[in-house]
Amino acid sequence: MKSLSVTILVFIIFSCSNDKDKILPTERLLTESVYSSVTIQPDSLYQAYAIVSGILDKNFVEEGDTVLKDEAIIQIINQAPKLNAKNAKYSLELARENYYGSATVLNGILDQINAAQLKYKNDSINYFRQKNLWEQKIGSKKDYDTKKLDYELSQNNLQTLQNSYDRTKNELQTALRQSENNYQTALISTKDFTVKSKINGKVYAIYKEPGEIVNTQEPLASIGSATNFIIDMLVDEVDIVRIKINQEVLIHLDAYKDNIFKGKVSKIYPKKDERNQTFRIEAVFDNPPEVLYPGLSGEANIIIAKKDKVLTIPQAYLIDDNKLKTDDGITTIKVGLQDLEYIEVLEGITKDTHIYKPE
Repeated sequence: MKSLSVTILVFIIFSCSNDKDKILPTERLLTESVYSSVTIQPDSLYQAYAIVSGILDKNFVEEGDTVLKDEAIIQIINQAPKLNAKNAKYSLELARENYYGSATVLNGILDQINAAQLKYKNDSINYFRQKNLWEQKIGSKKDYDTKKLDYELSQNNLQTLQNSYDRTKNELQTALRQSENNYQTALISTKDFTVKSKINGKVYAIYKEPGEIVNTQEPLASIGSATNFIIDMLVDEVDIVRIKINQEVLIHLDAYKDNIFKGKVSKIYPKKDERNQTFRIEAVFDNPPEVLYPGLSGEANIIIAKKDKVLTIPQAYLIDDNKLKTDDGITTIKVGLQDLEYIEVLEGITKDTHIYKPE
C-alpha cells in the first residue's frame, strides 16, 4: 500500500511538471531584425590636409566654430614659394621683353630680312635682264652665270632668314607661355599656404597649434556638417545580404537611455572590412535628437520584415531548428520569421496544438 502511494505521488509530480511547461502557440505581430552597433558622425565629415609643407602660422578658427565654404581656417608660412614666385615673375618679364620689346631678336632678324629682300629684288632684276640678253645672244656666258648665282643666293638667303624668323618667333612665344604658366603655378603655390574649408559646416577638431611643423601627410583639422548627422553602423557578413536601402532602423543611443529613435538605411558600403568581418552601413534619422555629438554610440535593429497575426512559439521550445514536442510526440514544423524571443510556424501545428518545452 505504501509503495502504491509513492508511485501515485511521483506520477502526480511528473504530470504537474509537464503541464507547467505545456503551452499553446499564440498569434502576434512578429518583427525580424538585424542587430548592429551604432556610432554617430556628422554628414560630409572630412579631414583637411595641407598640400604644402611649412610652419603653422595661425589658426583662424577654433573647435566648435561654424565655417563657410572657402573660408580660411589655417595659415601656413614658408618663404621658399614666395621667392620662387618672384623668380618666376622676373623670368616672365624677361620673356615678354624678348618677345615684345623694341630691341628683340625678332626685330634684328626683320632688319636682315628687309635688307635681304632688297638684295633679292635687285639680284632678280639683274638676273632676268641678263637672261633676256643671253637669250638674244647678247653678253657673255660668265655674266649670265654670275647674275644667276647672285639671284639664287639672294633667294636662299631670304628664305633662310624668313625660316629663322618663324622659328625664333615660335621659340619666344613658347618661352613666354611657359613663363606665364610657371608664374601662375608659383602664385597658386603661395595661395596653397592658406587651408580653406570645402563645405559649410563646423570645425570638430584642430590637430596642430601655431609654431608646429606642417606636412602633407598629417591632417590639420576635421570638418563636417553642423546640422546633419548620419548613423554609422557595422553589420555582420552573414546578415548583409538581407539589408536594403530605405529599410526601417530602430536606434538606441547610450546618451538617450529611455528613447528609441527611428531612421532609414541610406547607404550600403560594398567592401567588407576583413579585420572584423563586417560591412559598413549608413542610416539617417527620421526625427533626430535635439543634441548630437560625433562619436555618440549605441545599438540599432534594422527591420527586415514584419507580419501581423502570425502563429508563433517561443524560441526555447524549438528542437533542432525545426521540431517540437507535442502530445503526438516529436513533430516536424516549417519555420518563418523570428526575433530574439519568438519564431513563426508556417506548417506542422495549429493554434490548438499543445507543445512542451524540451528537457
